[in-house]
Amino acid sequence: MANAQISLPLPVLPEGWSAPNDFKAIGALSTPNQRNLEPVGPHFLAHARRKRHKRTFSEDERIQAQENVKKVEDEDADDISEPEDPLMLGREAKDWKAQDHYAVLGLSKHRYRATDSQIKRAHRKKVLRHHPDKRAATGSSEDDSFFKCIQKAFEVLTDPVKRRQFDSVDEHANVDPPSKKAAAKSPSAFYKLWGPVFESEARFSKTQPVPKLGNDKSSKEEVEEFYNFWFNFDSWRSFEYQDEDVPDDTENRDQKRHVERKNNNARKKKKSEDIARLRQLVDDCLAGDERIKKFKKEARAGKDKKRLEREAEERRVVEQAKKAKEEKEKLLKEKEEVEKAEKAEGKKAKEAAKNAAKKNKRVLKGSVKDVNYLLPDGQEAGAKRVDEVLGDVEAVTAKLDNEELAVLAGKLTGLQLAEEVGAVWKEEVQRLEADGKLKPGEMKALGS
Repeated sequence: MANAQISLPLPVLPEGWSAPNDFKAIGALSTPNQRNLEPVGPHFLAHARRKRHKRTFSEDERIQAQENVKKVEDEDADDISEPEDPLMLGREAKDWKAQDHYAVLGLSKHRYRATDSQIKRAHRKKVLRHHPDKRAATGSSEDDSFFKCIQKAFEVLTDPVKRRQFDSVDEHANVDPPSKKAAAKSPSAFYKLWGPVFESEARFSKTQPVPKLGNDKSSKEEVEEFYNFWFNFDSWRSFEYQDEDVPDDTENRDQKRHVERKNNNARKKKKSEDIARLRQLVDDCLAGDERIKKFKKEARAGKDKKRLEREAEERRVVEQAKKAKEEKEKLLKEKEEVEKAEKAEGKKAKEAAKNAAKKNKRVLKGSVKDVNYLLPDGQEAGAKRVDEVLGDVEAVTAKLDNEELAVLAGKLTGLQLAEEVGAVWKEEVQRLEADGKLKPGEMKALGS
């Protein structure tokens, strides 16, 4: 260790100071002891390391930074370590929206399953490796574009809303459905290949947990529950992450509203396409599911057995009911003949009643006509009088049924005097007024 010499002047004694007179001893020195002193501490260790390896300060800091990065990488090499793609390292920071945030942080195999702790550890690891200060210390000429990509990926994945939006469009997390040929290779291949497909799609479900595809030993109820769930799948998936950037220029509001409408329409279209895609996926899986075929076969067998039993019972019932049917038809035929005869008689009676009613109406009209429309002899009935009398006759006739018509016609038959005919009509009008069928004074010609 180098020795340093520092010269400091002693303070000036005050005037009149005398050592023998002014010095007063207030204590005594203890007996000296010999002890060994050893240099310790991080700064001494750094100094010793530099001396041993003959390094300068900058060289030692650069080497130590490299060792710290390697130490962190070794500590996190368990579940968040993966090789870096050279093309990804050269990505432009301004193109952050098109980057794979999970791949940037080295979480490609975890993706939507990555925990907050894994994301923070992966970010720390990437920062120690690609921080501009660290890169400069290691002598690297790499710019800070990829470091900005790391920071943007960490910002997106630590924000629950932004992360969900990115997960909605993360195509790398999807599992492609198998072909019909691959799924039909063996009984277990169908479940092995289709199971991960639905596990991947299940991340978008609002309802958790999601029913599993199961295996060839799953019950009919479990299989029906699985397909019913997916045919009525309620997805939270959205497509805001792929929106066109809305301009922040407040002066151009029309352009801003146009972009917003365009984004909304694009989201709706993508949502409809995603629903159709998922429905087609479920249909394809259902078409190749041997369990469905087995359940249908069992159902058909049960239906066939029930059908044979039902047919035998139907034949027995038919044979048993055949005689009863014939007897019933015979009785029905006899009844129909009787009803037909009665109907014919009733028709005849109706016709007779109808004819009688017509005859009686002619008698009623003739009764007033024969007595000069209720005017005295020698007085001519004008058209107005005729219309009034016949109008009243028709009005009264409309209020009478067939029996009342016959009674009234009987009373008028044989009468030849206007006074007698008028009295009968007046009496009938009064009866109808009393019954409420005519209003008082409504009949001008017959009621007076």
